[in-house]
Amino acid sequence: MSTRGRDPARSATLRDAIGLGLAVGLYGAAFGAAADAAGLDLWQTVTLSALMFTGASQFALVGVLGAGGSALAAVGSALLLGTRNTVYGVRLVPLLRPHGVLPRLGTAHWVIDETTALAIAAPDRGLARLAFLAGGASIFLTWNLMTVVGALGAAALSGPALAALDAVVPAAFLALLWPRLRKGFPEAEAQRRVAAGGAVVALALTPFVPAGVQVIAAVVAVALAGRPGRAPRPTAEEEMA
Repeated sequence: MSTRGRDPARSATLRDAIGLGLAVGLYGAAFGAAADAAGLDLWQTVTLSALMFTGASQFALVGVLGAGGSALAAVGSALLLGTRNTVYGVRLVPLLRPHGVLPRLGTAHWVIDETTALAIAAPDRGLARLAFLAGGASIFLTWNLMTVVGALGAAALSGPALAALDAVVPAAFLALLWPRLRKGFPEAEAQRRVAAGGAVVALALTPFVPAGVQVIAAVVAVALAGRPGRAPRPTAEEEMA
C-alpha cells in the first residue's frame, strides 16, 4: 500500500478502533454496578475487571455469585465463555507476530471479540497491528474507568434503585452475547431455537443443581449446538459433474 493511500487508511482504522472501544467500554459501568450488587467491593471489582478483561465472562461470574452460586461455579461459567479467546489467539499470532515474552503476554490479554474483529478486518499486517492496539487500548481504558464509575454509583444507591440492579446482569450480558449468537447462528430460526434451548436447559436444572451450575450447562448446550455440522457426502451425480 502506498504512503498516499495509507494515511487515509490509518485514519479510518484509528477512527473505527477508538470509536468501537469507547462504545463497548461503556458497558463497564453496568459491570461495576452488577459486581457491587453481587457483593464485591471496589478493589475486588477493579482487579477482576483489569485482570479478566472479557465482558461476557465477567458478567457471567458476577451473575452466578449474585445468584448465590459458589466461586467454583462462577469461575467455571467465566472460563467456558472465555475459551473462544484461545481460538482468537491462535488466529492472531501469525497476523500480529508479537516478539518476546512481555509483548506476547500483553497481546494475549487484549485478545477479545472486538480486537480480533478489528485486526482481521484490516487490509494489511501493519494496519492490523494498529487496529488491534488502538482498539485494545481504548476498550481497556474505557472499560476499566467505567467499571469504577459503575461500582461507585451503585454503592451510593439504596431502596428501589438498588433493587433495580437485579436487571443489570441479564440485560448487559444479553447485550454483549447477542451479537456473538447472531454471528454463530445467522438464520433467525436457528437463533430462536438456540436461545430457547439454552433457556429450557437453565430453567429445567434450576430446582436441582447449585446456583450457577445451570448457567454452565446452558452455555455447554449452546456451544454444542453451534458446532459446525459435517458436510453432506456428494451424490454420484455431483461427483461426476
